[in-house]
Amino acid sequence: MAGGCRRLDGRRCSHGGVQAAGALDQPLTTHPGLAGSLRRFAARALVLVMVGLALWYVGWRCAVSVNLSYWWFALPLLGAEVYSCVDTLLFGLTVWRAHERPPAPKAPAGLTVDVLITRYDEPVELLRRTVRAARAISYPHRTYVLDDGDSETVRAMAAAEGVGYVVRGDEWRGRPRHAKAGNLSNALMRTDGEFVLVLDADQVPRAEILDRVLGYFDDPKVAFVQTPQYFSNVPPSDPLGCQAPLFYGPIQQGKDGWNAAFYCGSNAVLRRDALLNLGVVTYVRMLTGGIRSVLRAADRVLTRAARRARAAGDERAAGALDELRHAVAAAELARRRGDPIQEFTYAFQRQADEVSRRLVAEDLSQITADLATFPEVVGDLEADVRPDDGDQRALRLLASREWSPLGAIEAVRALVRAFDVDLAHEAQPVLPLSTISVTEDMATSLALHALGWRSVFASETLAAGLAPEDLASAFRQRLRWAQGTIQVLLRQNPLTLSGLSAGQRLMYLATMWSYLSGFASVVYFAGPPLYLLFGVMPIAAYSADYFAHALPYLLVCQALFCVAGWRMSTWRGQQYSLTLFPLWIRATWGAIANVALGRALEFRVTPKVAQSGVSLTLVWPQLAAIGALSLSVVVGIGRLLWEPSPNRVAILANIFWACYLLAMLSVVAGAVRHRPPGCRRDTAAEQRGDVEKAAAQP
Repeated sequence: MAGGCRRLDGRRCSHGGVQAAGALDQPLTTHPGLAGSLRRFAARALVLVMVGLALWYVGWRCAVSVNLSYWWFALPLLGAEVYSCVDTLLFGLTVWRAHERPPAPKAPAGLTVDVLITRYDEPVELLRRTVRAARAISYPHRTYVLDDGDSETVRAMAAAEGVGYVVRGDEWRGRPRHAKAGNLSNALMRTDGEFVLVLDADQVPRAEILDRVLGYFDDPKVAFVQTPQYFSNVPPSDPLGCQAPLFYGPIQQGKDGWNAAFYCGSNAVLRRDALLNLGVVTYVRMLTGGIRSVLRAADRVLTRAARRARAAGDERAAGALDELRHAVAAAELARRRGDPIQEFTYAFQRQADEVSRRLVAEDLSQITADLATFPEVVGDLEADVRPDDGDQRALRLLASREWSPLGAIEAVRALVRAFDVDLAHEAQPVLPLSTISVTEDMATSLALHALGWRSVFASETLAAGLAPEDLASAFRQRLRWAQGTIQVLLRQNPLTLSGLSAGQRLMYLATMWSYLSGFASVVYFAGPPLYLLFGVMPIAAYSADYFAHALPYLLVCQALFCVAGWRMSTWRGQQYSLTLFPLWIRATWGAIANVALGRALEFRVTPKVAQSGVSLTLVWPQLAAIGALSLSVVVGIGRLLWEPSPNRVAILANIFWACYLLAMLSVVAGAVRHRPPGCRRDTAAEQRGDVEKAAAQP
């Protein structure tokens, strides 16, 4: 990816930071050239062949080879295979447009840039390294520490280093904090640079990071430029699978080709206007969606009251309620036209006043009874009628009560008055980053693309961070990523979200789809033990016809993966994508419970310091799978040796599949045994040296 880059020596600045030793003689990102063009051609040819073979194989499996005698496993296995075929097709579509951008134009002079370093509870000395490196960035800028931990020690460090310090104000007390999205949204309202470089507390940037990416913003529709995330503390064996060369290579480059590159939370430069545009649009959509729910609830209240009045023979009251229902319909029409909410709600209130005056002398005893319940109901309204959940408990309460005519009118008036136009339940009415998910970066990317903004992935390593150093922390990080991704899928499905192109829809779906693999993995792990131990054969026959359909497809898939990940170490990533099946299943159920049932998802920052101790309970499902697969291999070999008439082809096929799965699961042993180094590096220069090494690698 950066094969033509140079190794850079660094020198200390007078204030203790690190800067590049002079201008670069050549860019770190080079055009892919002939070799890259050949790989692209080969990848596209393989994609076309793979599509044909996948359709041929799946069609044959569905029509011929499903053994319905064991339907309870044969059908899940067929479903898992179809899932995997879709997964590989989405991967093929991604790499179809994989390309490496040429270097950005020279960064324009005079742009204003804020470097925002997010911090929650990371150690102050770790943060200091990032602060000093950020301060030493060569392009003129201002540096801020966004301290969500509100630490006096961090405040003193920021003052000593001469950088800005931003914490949340009193307006955030008792209101949703929205984790990192809230931290950044708060800072965006307290700073004013045209562009912002977002860095995590551990991400040490190179001095030329802004010079390398600001030129991409010559296109006024570019909302953000994302660069790779590289981790300096990962050993070559990468036992925890923290490096992601395939994602920060062909996958992001392919998404970039479809204008769907992701913002990944750090090492990215974003245009402030794009984020504010997103915040304002989200605010307006929340208001219009909320008032729509309020008007629907009002119509239900009035409809029930009118029906009750007619049943009692009170046509006068029923007519007045129908008149107010027409006013609700007029307000809904105004909402659809985009009229200001304050105008049509005020007009509705005036008409409600007029109707209530005409009925004020009616049924005083019932009115008195209704009004006696108003303190409780209005209290519920003030607490619950919000643009993001306007049709919740308070609305259902109002719509389900049996009101007198005037009581219904007063209830509807209270309902409309209680609607929170100013979003008082939020610390800020306008939140520039998406808050629908614990992965605010993906959600923000999706929302920006839906608004027509463009993105850029610059495949140049310009910062180095610290990966989790223990298994528990690594699992926590991946669980959060998976849960957040599924949250986005459930709340803003890219297949139905307006504003996206077909390619963008599929690129977002590809990532979301991949986190559903846990269920398919369970089926794959169960296959060899079920056959070799219990004789469950979900495939009609392991015949020559079966291998003629299956093997070409599997071989072409592997060839495509090898071509796409050429010269990249991707084996560890393949292992973890399959091995973490319990995490993916837990994430899916957790996200569904959060979105459908309202159960909270805890946002926990990934520790940057190794946690003590390793518990085998973290990996008991994987250990159970290893035990079952190992036993099935032993039994399978025994059947080959001592069974009178063994089905050798079927047994050998399942033994081979079990051994492959065991090879994938073997990563668990290394992860459990892994112990991080006993000490950390103390200077930004050492971590910066790792960035340069990464950039120098092809």
